[in-house]
Amino acid sequence: MSEELRARLAARLAGLRGEPVEVSAPQRLTGGASRETWTFRATTATDARRLVLRRDPPGYDRPESMGVEASVIAAAARCAVPVPALLDHDADPAVLGAPYLISEHVDGETIPRRLLREPEFDEVRPTLAAELGRVLARIHRIPVGDVPGLAHPDPLAALEADHARHDEPLPALELGLRWLRENRPPPAGDVVVHGDFRNGNLIVGPDGLRAVLDWELVHRGDPLEDLGWLCVKAWRFAAAPPVGGFGRRADLFAGYAEVAGWAPDPAAVHWWEVYGTAKWAVGCRDMARRHLTGADRSVELAAIGRRVCEQEHDLLLALGIPPSSEDPSEPDAPAPDLHGRPTAAELVEAVAEFLRADARPALEGRTRFHALVAENVLGAVERELRLGPGQRRRRADRLAALGHRDEAELAAAIRAGADGDDVLAAVREGVTDRLLVANPRYLGNP
Repeated sequence: MSEELRARLAARLAGLRGEPVEVSAPQRLTGGASRETWTFRATTATDARRLVLRRDPPGYDRPESMGVEASVIAAAARCAVPVPALLDHDADPAVLGAPYLISEHVDGETIPRRLLREPEFDEVRPTLAAELGRVLARIHRIPVGDVPGLAHPDPLAALEADHARHDEPLPALELGLRWLRENRPPPAGDVVVHGDFRNGNLIVGPDGLRAVLDWELVHRGDPLEDLGWLCVKAWRFAAAPPVGGFGRRADLFAGYAEVAGWAPDPAAVHWWEVYGTAKWAVGCRDMARRHLTGADRSVELAAIGRRVCEQEHDLLLALGIPPSSEDPSEPDAPAPDLHGRPTAAELVEAVAEFLRADARPALEGRTRFHALVAENVLGAVERELRLGPGQRRRRADRLAALGHRDEAELAAAIRAGADGDDVLAAVREGVTDRLLVANPRYLGNP
């Protein structure tokens, strides 16, 4: 694929430049679960530039979405929003195999854990929340008419419809959706909304924000949606500060007010933060479904499906439902195994150790990243083999005490208005058990 793509890029850029262009072998970057991102170098007789290609996965074209994204990047640049310079875009899959954008490379950091921990960003982290507030206010000043084709959905109705498409009951999500229905604030405006403005979609240098990336979810809506999404706990990456893991909400709001001329209502932003947490839970299920249906087989997408419980946990925290002080993580004593030793759990553990100690250090780039994902998946499988039997017995007893046969009945009861300490305790127990299998360290995140 890389060689074919290189040849297509060379032909396209040569046509645009009117001279031969030599293109290095494109390297696919990690991340970007819905669109591919490739980096390469384009060299002519007079210059050499690092460029970035974003395109739909071939065969899963979204030409209208790519056209809207190109339009909004151009409009954002006119409103002093830092974005990579857009060099080319085309919705015709015949050009590069799928609709695409080509932009200039921007130096800086996009990986959140480095931004939150590396010493070179120590000075910029305290100022970043206010700076992002100012940039969001400029995004929300983009004239809606400058971006034709913007979707304008009702966000809560769309979220509930997306949730209903999945045949997998989530009682915690039902609690969150009920709270969202009962506490929805009036809209603060009707503007261009980035839709995915968060730590990980920003290029940051020691001097501050350098570029806003990934505009594929842009739409019309409430400006507070972007502020709430930036504060969703998933985008803090285990750091404590509520804005992206690096800043305070008060600084974000002050920066926004400095440009917008009005101060966001913290309670309304909190509603959007809860909404964003529920939305990401549904989004994780959507990505796992792409793998499960065979539309896009990927260990990364498969692993994301088990991250739903992280968002359920965050949703309960946002609703004021803390974890239980009990520790139900101790497994039963191992039973005699028909197949002898090593047991299934021990075999899985051995393969994970091989990936960690031998395979992953020998790999690089996207393959190395997927080896890490596979290692984490095997860890979850090993924990489920150890803890699962006891968890299932406890769960059946808890549901029976409430008069329910399964999770679906509990979810339906909550949807119908069921409440009370026993219901909340049952929901919390189920989420905690799943988290103890999927990612037990997440319980300790601030």
